[in-house]
Amino acid sequence: MVLQNLVNSLVLGSVYVLIAVGLTLVYGILRILHIAHAGIYAFGALMGLTLYKLTGNILVSMILSAVLSGFLGILVYRYFYRKVLSESRIVPLVISIGLFVAMQDLYRLIWGPYKEAFSVNFNIPDIVTENLIITGDQIFIVLVTIISLVALYFIMNKTKWGKALKACADDLQMTGALGINIEKTVMLGFFIGSFLAGLAGVLVGIYDNSVYPTMGEVPSYKAFVVVVLGGFGSLKGAVVAGFILAGAETFLVAWKGFLLPRDAIAFIAMILLLMFKPSGIFGRETG
Repeated sequence: MVLQNLVNSLVLGSVYVLIAVGLTLVYGILRILHIAHAGIYAFGALMGLTLYKLTGNILVSMILSAVLSGFLGILVYRYFYRKVLSESRIVPLVISIGLFVAMQDLYRLIWGPYKEAFSVNFNIPDIVTENLIITGDQIFIVLVTIISLVALYFIMNKTKWGKALKACADDLQMTGALGINIEKTVMLGFFIGSFLAGLAGVLVGIYDNSVYPTMGEVPSYKAFVVVVLGGFGSLKGAVVAGFILAGAETFLVAWKGFLLPRDAIAFIAMILLLMFKPSGIFGRETG
């Protein structure tokens, strides 16, 4: 039972991490609580299913939907956030919440209000033992997450674009004064974060065998909790906090004496952390 719960925690944490890392990137650069990030997550899932129906190839569909999600993130920045960056932080927050609600309604008009199955056969054999079952879907999700995190680490630490992103997160104005193109760097951050959100949407749709217009509602606050737990602006913190939260949810729900629903656990963890360590697990950093 313990081993099975560890596997389930790893899979759930993989999804939390992919969503929260993108949200952390945006906050680290612009200090914006990008609630509409969850709408991009839902877009990735819906578009992934649409492309899979057209192509029949899940890898092509997943990559294309993630790329389209990345460009959607750029559009959100250019046409909504960029115009209000000089305003109080509450202004982009309100815009983000309104945009998220509008995105959900738009998705209902385009894809309909009902759930659709997202059945995919990866041809990855299940691992079945007396005390453990690991499905092909779970193996695929963990592999995609590992590849994504390794690629993100390489971008952030080994490329000039990643270094520019870190510089913008440290001091946006000073970075611009040093000759770095802030506009392109910020758009890159939105693209990467939204790409990961769209990717997570596809993976969750496949794992749950279900996609629907409002599927971003729960991830919108779960990702926020992970960002708070890890420390605002800390990519490393978002990764660690995502797996910690997933483990806490999985093991506490499996514990028969725990009466609260799974979704309440995230807020309990956030409240306790804010009481005793408001800066989060790693505090604010950019790597």
